[in-house]
Amino acid sequence: MKADEIRRMSVEDRLKKLEELRLELVKLRLQAKMGLLKDTSKIRNTRKDIARIFTVMNEERRRAPR
Repeated sequence: MKADEIRRMSVEDRLKKLEELRLELVKLRLQAKMGLLKDTSKIRNTRKDIARIFTVMNEERRRAPR
């Protein structure tokens, strides 16, 4: 997921995607602990997607008039 894609999403869609990614991260971590996860890079990529969503949300929060 790229930052441009995240910027085009509505706030509600971002929050929904964030929740989905967090749940996916929990599942991936559980699979890794059980030894079932073959591609461990999925954990890293999911964490980065979560960070991208937070980054875009913080950028917009800072741009908003106070």
